[in-house]
Amino acid sequence: MGVLNVTPDSFSDGGRFVEPIAACAHARRMIDEGAAIIDIGGESTRPGAQPVPVEEELRRVLPVIEALRGAGAVLSVDTSKPAVMQAAARAGAGLINDVRALRAPGALQSALESGCAVCLMHMQGEPRSMQNAPHYGDVVTEVKAFLAARARACEEAGFARERLCVDPGFGFGKNQAHNLQLLRRLDELAASAWPLAVGLSRKSLLLRILGRREGERLAGSVALAVLAALKDARIIRAHDVGATVDALRVVAALATEAQPTEAENLGA
Repeated sequence: MGVLNVTPDSFSDGGRFVEPIAACAHARRMIDEGAAIIDIGGESTRPGAQPVPVEEELRRVLPVIEALRGAGAVLSVDTSKPAVMQAAARAGAGLINDVRALRAPGALQSALESGCAVCLMHMQGEPRSMQNAPHYGDVVTEVKAFLAARARACEEAGFARERLCVDPGFGFGKNQAHNLQLLRRLDELAASAWPLAVGLSRKSLLLRILGRREGERLAGSVALAVLAALKDARIIRAHDVGATVDALRVVAALATEAQPTEAENLGA
């Protein structure tokens, strides 16, 4: 899943792809590099982010979705707003990626009626305050229970199970210890009935581990992607698609136990 933030204030690439021409060009590059999904976000959900009016979010995302329709990847809209979900689906989106797991009033019904698949994410609190003092008894147990409850609520509302995936929400109301515990026990979350998506790319976790600023986190992001894939995550959300796809192809080769080709046997 390639990240496309059409916002002025996202934590990593805010302002780079505000203009639709630049956004579409970047999306096509990510598709060429192997992205199967392009996740288009018109409202930043970084810590401290301020809400964006519906009209502004629509102005940012709809031209990009419309322009990329048929470009060769599933288009995802990263939103919690029912009106944006509906309009994005009409414009060509096939996935709704919601950090609030369809808890906003009207969101569940709007997503159901859209026909889109949905990614349900765990977040403790709201973006403006979620990193102030996150706390858990057992973060893995609590996140797993929350995601299962939201997925079951969707199924009870009429969603087919095949339309759902879940995301533990690294960095969303979690401190470093919480994030590392989730990563360490990610296979427990991946063992649920719903495919697991993860977003670890360029996260501040890497600042604390490596001391790397936002533009210096490629190697760390790829390492996290590999760790997540080895623990059975099915969707990897990434800013640096080409490098991440290469790494995941190596993981896939291991997983499928591919036999060496004749050229490889000859040492080519």
